Amino acid sequence: MSKVLIIGAGGVGTVVVHKVAQNHAVFTDILLASRTKSKCDAIADAIGTKYGNKKIQTAQVDADNVPELVALFNNFKPELVINVALPYQDLTIMDACLEAGVNYLDTANYEPKDEAKFEYKWQWAYRDKFKKAGLTAILGCGFDPGVTSVFTAYADKHYFGRMDTLDIVDCNAGDHGKAFATNFNPEINIREVTQKGKYWENGQWVQTEPHEIHKPLTYPNIGPKESYVIYHEELESLVKNFPTLQRARFWMTFGQEYLTHLRVIQNIGMARIDPILYNGVEIVPIQFLKAVLPDPGELGENYTGETSIGCRIQGLDKEGKPFNYYIYNNCLHQDAYKETGAQGVSYTTGVPATIGALMFAKGIWRKPGVFNVEEFDPDPFLEELGKQGLPWREIFNSDLEI
Repeated sequence: MSKVLIIGAGGVGTVVVHKVAQNHAVFTDILLASRTKSKCDAIADAIGTKYGNKKIQTAQVDADNVPELVALFNNFKPELVINVALPYQDLTIMDACLEAGVNYLDTANYEPKDEAKFEYKWQWAYRDKFKKAGLTAILGCGFDPGVTSVFTAYADKHYFGRMDTLDIVDCNAGDHGKAFATNFNPEINIREVTQKGKYWENGQWVQTEPHEIHKPLTYPNIGPKESYVIYHEELESLVKNFPTLQRARFWMTFGQEYLTHLRVIQNIGMARIDPILYNGVEIVPIQFLKAVLPDPGELGENYTGETSIGCRIQGLDKEGKPFNYYIYNNCLHQDAYKETGAQGVSYTTGVPATIGALMFAKGIWRKPGVFNVEEFDPDPFLEELGKQGLPWREIFNSDLEI
């Protein structure tokens, strides 16, 4: 029914390939590509034909190289490219999709290599190009961004006459047994959590120092965890698409040991993203650090505990009465590993990417242009979320703690 090409063979890519292969009634042909073909081969061999579809094809490609991408797309002729490579490569992959006439989906917005800056403006600038080409580009279809944006759209559609405040809360209460490790690409992860904080209030952005605002929040089945306001990309699109929001924030939990390691990394210059000269060779400190830290894709085997990610929203209900709402998912690392060989953070990103691809393949989320996920109907996506391994729950008119 649909040919799909997946770019990226890390932890998230592993999950996406598993989940796409499980949905073989929809995805008849699958190609996995990355810079290192041996990683693709290992994933393809591990899956084999156990889900009842033919063996996954693999290929080597440099996602920074548009001609290479175009040649691959023209050879395989996919209907959709699922981009789970690095955010630096979003624009080259989008360029290649336009040239080859292929639709596009990703899980994280573009950021330039030389600046830790997360904005949708670069990808939103492609709207007219994709519309003119009759192609669909779906942005930010992971969990956050992704499911959290769909949660917000669902709340707006079904419960709220006016949403006033949105707090996205992200807790990882897992234990991987390492002294220090990141749950996704270390370079991207460290850039994200060390930048200044930012949130939306009364029609403008308010900037804070990193981790300046924090408080304990209580997460279902986990309990209280110290949570910190950081900037996260979905806030930019959500305040645009839901203009009644007077305040929108993103909270993430960090353990004290993690924050101590992070401060040391920053203080000794290992979080730098500009090149330095070492023994006559230019290196980027954060890229060197990435090479010596544990691979996030290999954390799953001994990972215990669970994640809890959701949206806490306040405002007025459809009848104009004060109303608050909490919608969330909890995911056990052990369950994610048992199914896919990846830990929970990779799982909660890869499953929604697959569902977004399903929405596209079935013609539900398909229209010319560039769209964030909250611009589509949330209902069919959430109907699939539980079926695909991420059940969600709702709490009405409780203490949101915020």
